[in-house]
Amino acid sequence: MTIPQTEISLSAASVHPDQPWAGPTLAGNPFPWHKVATTLRAVWQRLLPWLVPVGLIALWQIASSLGWLSTRVLPAPLEVITAFWTLTASGELWTHVQVSAARALSGLAVGGGLGLVLGLLTGSSRLAETLLDSTIQMVRNIPALALIPLVILWFGIDETAKLFLIAVSVFFPIYLNTFHGIRGVDPGLIEMGRTYGLNRWQLYTQIILPGALSSILVGLRFSLGLMWVILIVAETISAQAGIGYLTMNAREFLQTDIVLVGILLYALLGKLADVFAKGLERYWLRWHPGYQAA
Repeated sequence: MTIPQTEISLSAASVHPDQPWAGPTLAGNPFPWHKVATTLRAVWQRLLPWLVPVGLIALWQIASSLGWLSTRVLPAPLEVITAFWTLTASGELWTHVQVSAARALSGLAVGGGLGLVLGLLTGSSRLAETLLDSTIQMVRNIPALALIPLVILWFGIDETAKLFLIAVSVFFPIYLNTFHGIRGVDPGLIEMGRTYGLNRWQLYTQIILPGALSSILVGLRFSLGLMWVILIVAETISAQAGIGYLTMNAREFLQTDIVLVGILLYALLGKLADVFAKGLERYWLRWHPGYQAA
């Protein structure tokens, strides 16, 4: 039996081997299966990073419900959520969060601003590098926490001591990354700017600073992480408010669920700060191919 030539032509035109199958049609139009697949793939990519944390919390809840974990050692997630909700409803939690955030951001503004200015100065001037960098590198090797006894002697136990510790800890990441960002700018770009007639200020603002911005923002992200770590320690120095005070006070009364609320708050605030820094990267470096959305 021979197949007519017209049928062979129609089959080849409707399902070509080099074209993907379009699926069943709806009202004469092909259903957009590829759009559905793309959407599902995007949703899966967004959910994927949360699989491990959600799985660990589920295991934690199951272990607590089965009695494998003592509630005095590690309360169940539902108890932590209940404590979080109680503190939120009473307004106590937001009061402590505001105090801690104000401390952290004040220390970041002082230490980060100073690190940025000195990094720009030593990165741009060989004389300033010779004068300042060796001293800064020696001080950098002193852990901020080792300064606590001296800081208490200098400033007592009030807010100044806490701000000083946070400022010292965030200073060095921003200083180092700013310095290396300035020095890492391609000399060919600077030479090209000179060829186009840019003066020193235009070279600095249009070529050197944009070229160093990615490194400066990396320093900011490091500093934001250190900021919350040092804040935890600083708020244990006779604080009268703040997340550290909340957790230390809960420790006195064996309220482990509130202690966990405080610890998780530090983690949440740290994550939010990192998301903010990444948002700054995407906005300020939107011209950079490495920071553009795929």
